[in-house]
Amino acid sequence: MSVFDEDRIDCHCHAFDPGRFPYRDDTAYRPAQQEVGTSAQLIRVMDAYGVRHALLVGPTSGYRTDNRCLLDALQTYPERFRGIAVVDNHIRRDELAVLREAGVIGVAFNPAMEGVDLVLSAGELFAALADLEMIAQVQVAGDQMAVLGPWLARQPATLLVDHCGRPQTAAGLGQAGFQALLRLADTGRATVKLSGWQKYSQAPHPYEDTWPYVHELLRTFGPRHCVWGSDWPFLRAPERLDYGPLLALFEQMVPDADVRRQIQWETPRRLFGFASSADTANTANTAHGESVAS
Repeated sequence: MSVFDEDRIDCHCHAFDPGRFPYRDDTAYRPAQQEVGTSAQLIRVMDAYGVRHALLVGPTSGYRTDNRCLLDALQTYPERFRGIAVVDNHIRRDELAVLREAGVIGVAFNPAMEGVDLVLSAGELFAALADLEMIAQVQVAGDQMAVLGPWLARQPATLLVDHCGRPQTAAGLGQAGFQALLRLADTGRATVKLSGWQKYSQAPHPYEDTWPYVHELLRTFGPRHCVWGSDWPFLRAPERLDYGPLLALFEQMVPDADVRRQIQWETPRRLFGFASSADTANTANTAHGESVAS
């Protein structure tokens, strides 16, 4: 069985629909042309590649705390998607609970774009996320985790770290930020996304300078605390990206089919609360019909 025949959940993708949900005026980046991808378009990609479910991440670019596009996707395809929203640090607990009821299972923090202080000032929000059994998703770059790691380890919320922590590939496995990320495995509450290789690689496809980091994360966290994501529709990609080659690359990185199934199916299904395998087959067929009608 190849990677294309396996059940999977895409744990990092976005929806951009500026025609229906215009971008914020103050956004730092406005995705355009091939970077725009609606939820209906994403469903078609998922159906073509056998992706049963996906975790839609509210983007800092375009929308930030405007979650209308995300919530529309969750309402339209409730069995296919779960969501990660971007919110203000001072959001009330009852407002978080409303998002939870709508299919939002966590909140995204992006110090890679917005700096570490935004996270360090979010202690009350992390506590509320833990109380509601929601996830705190964090995207760092370089050595930011060296500062954030000890603080995150003290927070009660379940942690989800984007894109392998985006290490500096030339600095080696011993770099402070990457070592701080590895130490989060000791909490038992942290999961890492084996994704976004193009975001931190200094080489073209197949991004071989990222492979040691992927393998070390998998060794340290184990497949029960690793997930996979495509990063569709590939904002700010340094070169052409397509869904199929990314899946084939993941098969090269993780050649054991049982390990891939844990990473791409069992772990995210448990972590994000998706349906059982038997139920999902019917869901995928139903949602495919919805995507054609959209």
